[in-house]
Amino acid sequence: MMRCRLLALAGLLSLASISNGLELEDCRISAGPSAQGINARCGTLVTPEDPMSPDGNTIELKVAVVPALDLDPMPDPVVPIAGGPGGSSIEMYATQRGAFEALRRTRDILLIDQRGTGASSLMSCEADDELVQGTYSDEQTIQLTRECLEQLPHDPRFFTTSAAVRDLEAVRVALGYPSLNLYGVSYGSRVAQHYARRYPETTRSVVIDGVIPSGLALGPDIALESQEALAGVFARCAEEPACNEAFPDLPATLDRVLSELSENPVDITLPSPTSGSPDELTVSDAELAVAIRLFLYNPNTIALLPLMINEAGKGNLAPLSAAFQMVAESLGNSMAVGMHNSVVCTEDVPFYDDESIDYAALDESYMGPDQLRALKAICSVWPSGFIDEGFREPLRYTGPVLLLSGDADPITPPDYAVAAMGELANARHIALPDQGHGVVGVGCMPRLVADFVETQDAQSLDNECLERAFVMPFFVDFSGPTP
Repeated sequence: MMRCRLLALAGLLSLASISNGLELEDCRISAGPSAQGINARCGTLVTPEDPMSPDGNTIELKVAVVPALDLDPMPDPVVPIAGGPGGSSIEMYATQRGAFEALRRTRDILLIDQRGTGASSLMSCEADDELVQGTYSDEQTIQLTRECLEQLPHDPRFFTTSAAVRDLEAVRVALGYPSLNLYGVSYGSRVAQHYARRYPETTRSVVIDGVIPSGLALGPDIALESQEALAGVFARCAEEPACNEAFPDLPATLDRVLSELSENPVDITLPSPTSGSPDELTVSDAELAVAIRLFLYNPNTIALLPLMINEAGKGNLAPLSAAFQMVAESLGNSMAVGMHNSVVCTEDVPFYDDESIDYAALDESYMGPDQLRALKAICSVWPSGFIDEGFREPLRYTGPVLLLSGDADPITPPDYAVAAMGELANARHIALPDQGHGVVGVGCMPRLVADFVETQDAQSLDNECLERAFVMPFFVDFSGPTP
């Protein structure tokens, strides 16, 4: 077999490539309408909506191949898989392409928008995306969920991980790749693990970043893990003289602000982050909790949190309110709510054990039980979908696996990666201090990941270079971080 169909000759490929019904043509992909485009080869694969009914309704999958830089590339591509659930892998790659350039020197990047996301039979709706953040009552959440279900173009039961890995295998076969190197971040780590479970013979290597163990039902511990991450931020600020001097009692300040907003929400007008037109917001403790939670994902936004919380304590709610406004709009643009709900209502919520949930600890957390309550309300009316037998069993895979974590991750802490290693025969875990959710682009990690994929040897990686990885210092005012 010719090595990877000479896809690296991107400038010379003006004719379509056709393989088993999947036609690839020159295209440009990007992270959004105003973002810089990337040269690729794109196509659409038509596949059954119900994987068990090949003659039934069909859906379309968006596929893109970013050719390797090498003129004689290796035959096995790298497959980045987005998180969410509900994110577009094509947009994720375009946003973080620098993290994959070392890999692209010798291998194609194969991108598939998972069914229900991006340009793959999008399963979204006009219902407010805040419904998955827990800012509504149960009754409002259920009503919005019913409205969302009515707007969906396809049967939500078939937009799950078990269906998605069959799609990935169908694309591999259609393009003639002998095997795949998987990179999955966050929810994408679940997809990568399940593909390796079903198709170990065509899985060459696995990198999972912000790891979700196979048997873990996400939801009950989200608020508790986020509370622990926030406590870590407060402790780190207390250890840094400039931050501690500027913000000496952050936990008490935050508790007071959340308590006051719970009793008396505040109306505030801010310019829209996209249009600039004035937006009127009612800010309660729920909105502030959403902003804090999502700012905890990245060290660059973590650096702003002490300052923003301190400003809120002085009555200036604009910074944290603007943060909520920004992340809510970003989620609305990037996450397919219908696909998200199909996954969590099939793979997570049905497996909650109410007796083991620490509701008292949830009540004490800054997030409270609102998000957990919202997920349970959504799934009370959302249909549970297609799930493989053995889906929740530990991954027993003998190929090479590299697990990555940030020890300040507010949702998938390093302990999750350690749990996922339990049945892996050839795995290594690397945790980065003071880093957040998804670390593939941090410091020298892109080179280490490329070395791992090339050699298939995680144990020999020299990760000393990660000790020099940059962590954004805390801001003590709005002019910038401390020196």
